[in-house]
Amino acid sequence: MRANEIITESSKICPQCGMAGCTCKPGTCKCKPKPGYPIEDVTEDWQKVNKKDKTSGMSRKAVKAYRRENPGSKLKTAVTTKPSKLKKGSKAAKRRKSFCARMSGMKKSRASAKTKRDPNSPINKALRRWNCESVEQMQELVMIAEQMVRKAKL
Repeated sequence: MRANEIITESSKICPQCGMAGCTCKPGTCKCKPKPGYPIEDVTEDWQKVNKKDKTSGMSRKAVKAYRRENPGSKLKTAVTTKPSKLKKGSKAAKRRKSFCARMSGMKKSRASAKTKRDPNSPINKALRRWNCESVEQMQELVMIAEQMVRKAKL
């Protein structure tokens, strides 16, 4: 359905839904529009906006476009602030930590070996954008440190 399409039915139709004999009050029509009826407010396609931005993940502009299309949405942009600049325990830091843990787990369990190595795979781009590389490196360093402690005990 596009805004420039014209309906070819009787002239006594609801201006909002296109139904003949609609009993809704003007401005409060809750009927579903008929196929081919013009929609009053043209929505922009947030996916097109996102592709134009050429960022890994959704850009601020794409999130705004998505919210316009889906009112009441709680979608937020990525926390791209470096971990050292975030306050420990802040909402942004918690969101980032949660996302990094979730995506790192998905990378381990669901991604193929080829995808894991590919720096341009969507999952690796997302982890980079959210500055999750440091989390993985820290986990590797902790594992190495634990191994060194075990060797020292022996």
